[in-house]
Amino acid sequence: MPNKRSGGGLSPTQQAAKFLGVSVLAGAVLAGIALPAVGALGLAAKGSVESFDDLPATMKAPPLSQRTTILDTDGGQIATVYSRDRTVVPLKDISPYIQKAIVAIEDSRFYQHGAVDLKGVLRALNKNAQTGGVSEGASTLTQQYVKNVFVEEAGNDPTKVAQATQQTIGRKIRELKYAIQVEEELGKKKILENYLNITFFGQQAYGVEAAAQRYFSKSAKDLSLEQSALLAGIVQSPSRYDPVNDETEATKRRNTVLQRMAAVGDISRAQAADAMKAPLGLKVSKPKNGCITAVKGAGFFCDYVREVFLTDPVFGKTREQRAKIWNQGGLTIRTTMDPQAQNAAQRSIKEHVYKSDEVATAASLVQPGTGKILAMGQSRPYGFKKNETQINLSVDQSMGGGMGYQPGSTFKPIVAAAALQDGMPANKVYSSPYQMAYPSPVSACDGKRWMNDPSSPAKLENENSSEVGPYDMREATAKSVNTYYVQMISDIGICPVTTMAKKMGVVRADGDKMPQVPSIALGTQEMSPLTMANAYATFASRGMYCTPVAIESVSRRVGDKTSSLPVPKSTCSRAMSENTADTINTLLKGVVEDGTGKKAGLGSRPSAGKTGTTDERYAAWFVGYTPNMAGAVWVGDPAHKRKMVNITIGGRSHSKVFGGEVPGPIWGDMMTGALEGKPVEDFNTVHIPDSKPRDRGDGDDDGGGRDDGGNGDDDGFIGGLVGGNNNGGGGGEPVPTPSFSIPEGFIRGQSNGGGNGNGGRFG
Repeated sequence: MPNKRSGGGLSPTQQAAKFLGVSVLAGAVLAGIALPAVGALGLAAKGSVESFDDLPATMKAPPLSQRTTILDTDGGQIATVYSRDRTVVPLKDISPYIQKAIVAIEDSRFYQHGAVDLKGVLRALNKNAQTGGVSEGASTLTQQYVKNVFVEEAGNDPTKVAQATQQTIGRKIRELKYAIQVEEELGKKKILENYLNITFFGQQAYGVEAAAQRYFSKSAKDLSLEQSALLAGIVQSPSRYDPVNDETEATKRRNTVLQRMAAVGDISRAQAADAMKAPLGLKVSKPKNGCITAVKGAGFFCDYVREVFLTDPVFGKTREQRAKIWNQGGLTIRTTMDPQAQNAAQRSIKEHVYKSDEVATAASLVQPGTGKILAMGQSRPYGFKKNETQINLSVDQSMGGGMGYQPGSTFKPIVAAAALQDGMPANKVYSSPYQMAYPSPVSACDGKRWMNDPSSPAKLENENSSEVGPYDMREATAKSVNTYYVQMISDIGICPVTTMAKKMGVVRADGDKMPQVPSIALGTQEMSPLTMANAYATFASRGMYCTPVAIESVSRRVGDKTSSLPVPKSTCSRAMSENTADTINTLLKGVVEDGTGKKAGLGSRPSAGKTGTTDERYAAWFVGYTPNMAGAVWVGDPAHKRKMVNITIGGRSHSKVFGGEVPGPIWGDMMTGALEGKPVEDFNTVHIPDSKPRDRGDGDDDGGGRDDGGNGDDDGFIGGLVGGNNNGGGGGEPVPTPSFSIPEGFIRGQSNGGGNGNGGRFG
């Protein structure tokens, strides 16, 4: 009785003895190596035994890479992404015709031999000797499956793929040893199932299910005889027998398969003859891979989901580990994207801004109290063509976005929240002159103080010369009075504002630290729309900030098993008291009821928000919310080159663009559609005592200029005035008129890290 290993089966020596004869012959034949002498054969045999014994006892097959499906919150498909387009299916869901066709053309003795077909090796060796070349191979279906496993394991690494497919005896030895193991462990039916799921059928289709969908737009279980023969014929050379690009060669190959099926008795000769007369009957489905295929304009949301997966440690300790899981696929990712909100965002964007316009728009919607991202859209579609982009204009640079855009006066409510939280009364009055120098000194963090440069003090202005205080907080917010807010930050200090911003998740889009300068009150630091939408969601949720999340659940299929993966959770924390948030809500309701944001109002549905227009009109914003949804809309030139003066946007001409006119209506239409059918909720408001300021009319930024303090370039230019080393956003006229000439390209925009504050120094 043969000696057995403790785990069962033959010992390594016995396996080697059984294996030796055919391994050398098969390796030599398939590698195209002639065997002219017994001496050479002996040397090869000696090397084969050593290599055989050195191989690990078992082959570890990696999970087959499959497509990943990304779904919206209702379960609707957003997009499919994959490293390799494959859907693994069990043998019962694969047509018997394709099972027979593959066996007939690739290994007709599959059910009669073991891992190695000795008769096949000898037959191939004899024929190749007669022809003087390598006209016939001898790999069994099991060996081919093992080779495909090695290719799959190599992934997209070209060096590893070359090693897995190189024609050497060493590779054949490894392939043959593991074929023995596979035959013993899996059995014929499972091997055939695995083979049909792993094999490449051309046209980016891996596995028979993907191939059936690609060539015939049907499932593998529904393949007909002639269709099965066509697919089986492709396997030998997917490029040569590609039916899409060479119908003649593909037809010849299909007919060869049909003849072979008849020869081995799988079908009758009459069936083969009839099938050979049939046209190919292709119904090709184009490869659909990646976020570019996303529906509802959700390509950027899809891309954001991918970035989350690749960057969040919950999916793996290292980026390499996370990327491996992503590339293997087989994931079903249910996201937070609300299809109604996404449709409303894209519909509004399309109505107001064309993709061919000189400027673009981006919008994000967030659910207050949960951090769930409901929608993300922009006017320039996801793609590679003209007027398309792969840059997600809604998010930070680290998540696939750009450098961000100055939010202008939409930052002022954060300053107000810091002041209210610090104990300032909501009816606080400041003199708010039309023009003033930045007050100095101003306290900053860590005991530092910001000092204006006495030799060339940084100054700022209000939008219109008629805007002269005194103003209280309500009127100054509704009219977006710059000097009021600079006096406010100078009074409370810079540190409470940057601290409040951090609590609300407000960070620069490029990841740089927020500078300790008073001009931040005027929105000089570049932010992303998602950041601003989620910050305002803090007001809507009465002071609770929740980190943004885009993924609700992830399931992963490996083989026939499905498991759930952990997902990132939103972390909520109190950024301010309920009373502070309620006071901000009261103030910002006034902006849409009787201030700069009137054109963004939602009619009978209570809403609140703030406009913003930056220096020289490179960007315009509206950020607003209801108790159950918050959204931000930005309009501008991503390259920060085109001023929005004398410009046509969405087919409408504008002499000057400001936050209340272009972004405001986009926000209003978007929110109206997104909230249709949703409960109408009201804010918790507070009574703000009347300070009885003078009545000066609306004074909103519809008057034609900007409503905030400027772009804060670090080139030393501030609203028409020269500042210090760390200069930034002062007010000024819509088009600065300095007393000196400005060289071309002097104002560089956000790409230079601009917006780092107004002129001055720390003391």
